[in-house]
Amino acid sequence: MATTKILIVDDEVDILDLLAYNLEKEGFKVERAMDGEMAIEMATSFRPDMILLDIMMPKMDGIETCRRIREIPGLEGIYVVFLTARSEEYSELAGFEVGGDDYIAKPIKPRVLMSRLKAILRRKSGTTDEEEGEVLRVHDLEIVKDEYVVRKGGETITLPRKEFDLLFFLASKPGKVYRRERLLEKVWGDVFVVDRTIDVHVRKLREKIGESYIVTIKGVGYKFLAE
Repeated sequence: MATTKILIVDDEVDILDLLAYNLEKEGFKVERAMDGEMAIEMATSFRPDMILLDIMMPKMDGIETCRRIREIPGLEGIYVVFLTARSEEYSELAGFEVGGDDYIAKPIKPRVLMSRLKAILRRKSGTTDEEEGEVLRVHDLEIVKDEYVVRKGGETITLPRKEFDLLFFLASKPGKVYRRERLLEKVWGDVFVVDRTIDVHVRKLREKIGESYIVTIKGVGYKFLAE
């Protein structure tokens, strides 16, 4: 099995040293960056499986860094975990807006972080080979699981991991209504995120694939348009 590669991005050397020590002790291959510009260069050359990304940094903050990384072909599937001392809801939502997958608050406790990262990686690799190659064809969409892309009318639309996971889950059972709590459980698992995270991801999906596919059930949740 290939070694999992993790890029740590933080402007505090002590945090970089702490995280790198604990990750390498667990067998991960680690690279470091101290600002957003360096992170983008390292993400392109190192091709990590996961990025631990601080939000408050000089030159370019973590939100903008994540947004730019998501625009680079071939890097859409990287799992981005934000590290931040800011606990305000708006910063969490901003992170999910640009394609972040998870959110861990500082101060970081190494044992808790390792447990969390291992849980994330288990979920990330928890599909079978058959599931990895699965393709959904519904309405005029072709949703390709192992490529994180949607094909519509000859156009290929690449989606960040969580947007894709949400779309795939909804589209796998057209017409079934899912409450927000259920979607959070199935798509985000044990990651703590606010209910509005679902609304943000649905809005982003509608912007990319069209308004009509995902239907809002007022006061309840969402469903994918039935055949």
